[in-house]
Amino acid sequence: MENLNALLEKAGAAVWGAPLIVLLFGTHLFLTFRLGFVQRHLLKGIKLSLSRKPEGQGDISHFGALATALAATIGTGNIVGVATAVAAGGPGAVLWMWLTGVFGIATKYAEALLAVKYRVVTPKGEMAGGPMYVLERGLNARWLGLVFAFFTAVAAFGIGNMVQANSISQMLLESFSLPVWASGAVMTALTAVVILGGIKSIARACEWLVPFMAAFYVLGCLAILAVNFDRLPGAAALIISSAFNGHAAVGGFLGAGAREAMRFGIARGLFSNESGLGSAPIVAAAAQTTNPVRQALVSSTGTFWDTVVVCLLTGLVIVSSGDWQSGLKGAALTKSAFSHIPYIGHAVLSLGLLTFVFSTILGWEYYGEKAAEYLLGGRAVKPYRWLWVAAVMAGSVAALPAVWNFADIFNGLMAVPNLVSLLLLAGVAAAETRAHVSEP
Repeated sequence: MENLNALLEKAGAAVWGAPLIVLLFGTHLFLTFRLGFVQRHLLKGIKLSLSRKPEGQGDISHFGALATALAATIGTGNIVGVATAVAAGGPGAVLWMWLTGVFGIATKYAEALLAVKYRVVTPKGEMAGGPMYVLERGLNARWLGLVFAFFTAVAAFGIGNMVQANSISQMLLESFSLPVWASGAVMTALTAVVILGGIKSIARACEWLVPFMAAFYVLGCLAILAVNFDRLPGAAALIISSAFNGHAAVGGFLGAGAREAMRFGIARGLFSNESGLGSAPIVAAAAQTTNPVRQALVSSTGTFWDTVVVCLLTGLVIVSSGDWQSGLKGAALTKSAFSHIPYIGHAVLSLGLLTFVFSTILGWEYYGEKAAEYLLGGRAVKPYRWLWVAAVMAGSVAALPAVWNFADIFNGLMAVPNLVSLLLLAGVAAAETRAHVSEP
């Protein structure tokens, strides 16, 4: 088993290596310019996202689709992932992570636009869409659609289920001595109650959970930064300067150059906001909208909230604490940085992780379910949901690194066929944008 884990770790490092990172970030830049810097319409997207009233054909509202996508996207990467980037790449990684969010808005926009344009109505009368349908109907490449769907259905169990469930159970065990089987049983029951009702049930839960968890975490971070206010100017200056010049730290930290800051900041930013992976457009296709551009604008705001806001706040908390120089990494670094503020820090981190992780389990179930439906038809939906519920319990009580590493590989492979569709159909996205972006 150890040999298998080592092999999978090497394979995962190869998949998530420089070629994929360059391809993803390059796509962000290309689409930003090809779509006329669509980021300038961000405020319009935010305004549309707050609408809950029916608008055109679809299963859920603009807000429901965005909340479900944010539920899946905002997770451990926004908290632990930021600390990992800072520990490995220095404070400058925070700026590069932030830039992936700014440019990734264009990619998330294009993904959603194409997903809505090429979506279909299933025999049950529900909407179905995402990169697999874009590849089939937009590029006449059903085989690539099947490849993407297979990668997604498998990857979901790792990044969206078992890794998340294990994170919650281990945190509750360490913080409150709650047995993993007890937290697992509660999580499994809650997951079953929500997902067995389908996308409308998932969207309703996410519409309540996402605003609460995001507001609580953002306000908590702002409170911590207010206490550390005198350190903020220095932290901000350090983030900017070390992004381009590198910064050799003291203590247990061995130092990081500008290249490492760029590498780890971009990699963790891409992993956090998922722009280009092809996951979020699956739920965007279920939205009620009069044209693809309106839902695309709404979906693009997800990357803004996830990376431009939440990841930046986490990065500022970590860098301003000074603990990034201590030699701590990952969860240990995050916990140390937040613990400087008694009561508030621990509460913000614990509740933030708890809600972020559980919401990810809900959102990613829908992604995996729709991928399984594309592969095997409607008959696969219910078995997939029950298998998902069982996996929550398994992930809670058992450390399964081989499964996690395997899923991480498939998660990276999801991006390849999706990026093919985005690059080849960029002209279609640009034409739709010109036709509809100026509409009220």
